[in-house]
Amino acid sequence: MREGCRHFAARTYKTGDTVRKCQLDLAPEAPWRCPDDCPKFEPKQAGLAWSPGTLVSSEPPPEPPGVGDGDSVARLLDEAEDIVNAAVPEALAELEVEQAQERRGFFSRLFRRGDRN
Repeated sequence: MREGCRHFAARTYKTGDTVRKCQLDLAPEAPWRCPDDCPKFEPKQAGLAWSPGTLVSSEPPPEPPGVGDGDSVARLLDEAEDIVNAAVPEALAELEVEQAQERRGFFSRLFRRGDRN
């Protein structure tokens, strides 16, 4: 990844894991590389009173086979997105059923019959 780009972001968690990404989500092969001809690449700019520090505390993981070979990673991410998008309607339907059951349970407790004296 181009650490000198203003859209590059990195975060290290307490576990020591580091996330390296493009804030514009334009790097389908993140955390290994940005597109060579990225239209949004902009060099980072710093003020005069700033002293540079380290951006990332650890190196990126080793590149898996296939990274940089055409559009294989982008195609894989598109397939994963299609799987998630296909599951959303079913998950929303299940959520609506659960919420309807909770509402029925609330109203049945509120307007109980037979407990009145």
